Amino acid sequence: MSEKRVLIVGGGLGGLRTAEALRANGFSGEIAIVGDEKYQPYNRPPLSKEALSSGLSHDELKFRQRDSVADVNWILGSAAEKLDVGTREVTLADGTVHAFDALIIATGIRPRLLPIPGPTQGLHTLRTLNDAHSLKEAIRPGSNVVIIGSGFIGCELAATATKLGATVHVVSLDDQPMIMPMGADLGAAMRRRHEEKGVTFHLGRTVSQFNGETHINGVTLDSGETLPADVVVEAIGSVPNTEWLRVNGLNLDNGVLVDSNMRAVGSALPIYAVGDASNHPNKFYGDQTRRIEHWNMPTETGKRAGTALAAELAGSQLPTDEFFALPAFWSDQYEFKLQSYGLPGAASTNKVVSGDLDGPCIVEYFDSSNKLCGVIGIDTVKELMPYRKQFMEMK
Repeated sequence: MSEKRVLIVGGGLGGLRTAEALRANGFSGEIAIVGDEKYQPYNRPPLSKEALSSGLSHDELKFRQRDSVADVNWILGSAAEKLDVGTREVTLADGTVHAFDALIIATGIRPRLLPIPGPTQGLHTLRTLNDAHSLKEAIRPGSNVVIIGSGFIGCELAATATKLGATVHVVSLDDQPMIMPMGADLGAAMRRRHEEKGVTFHLGRTVSQFNGETHINGVTLDSGETLPADVVVEAIGSVPNTEWLRVNGLNLDNGVLVDSNMRAVGSALPIYAVGDASNHPNKFYGDQTRRIEHWNMPTETGKRAGTALAAELAGSQLPTDEFFALPAFWSDQYEFKLQSYGLPGAASTNKVVSGDLDGPCIVEYFDSSNKLCGVIGIDTVKELMPYRKQFMEMK
């Protein structure tokens, strides 16, 4: 087993947790981690909050790494461009070629972009630490900021930009902000919180034109209305980084389709996928596979993949139990703390079971069979803990 070389493509949390799990399960061979950024893995949720408002450095965001992975070979600053399963090689954008005996796909996601005509200077996305630093430089007190998209990233950005003294407009095709995971009623309640802080929403609308010569100075909506804009941020969702995997027989319909061990379906080689790029089964999902971009999934899928791959390389039996990981997310917007367990976005109905929507509250979410499938609380972190215990008992 010590002669094998594991190549992990993706320098984020999922890749790091996979490497740690490989070592914890006895793999002593070479591990190399390729990353398109120059940084070793760091915490991304603060990018739309503390890192944007305070300019946190990589040292302040970097994950602490276990001693067991101190010998990992980090190959940073160049993205993967091509996988060749025939030669067991990955080619990077800088032209270097890296061989492997086993491959971990941990390339995550990138922001989705709209084909909007007009200048691009002043247009931002938020996925990386460099993105956050660029945005912090651009947003000044009195800046006009237009955010396209009203999901969690868009709303967190709206809150942070407002606190930095900007005038913020949010443009979204949705009827309410964060409607997909939260539903219309709780989404509307969060919209009211934002409006009380000064944010203006343009719902059911999209941007049809960026205005200006070389730098954006405004946007035109599909209604014909124009908004002044010094800074525009696109936050309309994400796309899995899987283009480099094409023509290799992998199912890439929604990320990389994997089995319960995170092993790529249909692959003769030991190829695994973790984190945001992994379309995986989960006992919690029922009979479906899902690609879940929640903060805990890179850790959970990475641990599973590392355990299974270590067994495969040792010639041992892979885990046979069903993979289980409880989806969970949180969001800080102004002084409000949102916490969720389960899959509220899969619900057919919901009901408020504690408090009221304009204050601290708990909302339960039910699937088509009236089974509890998720819960969201606002400013009720402690009160949600029994739900976590209840969901974990499914394991």
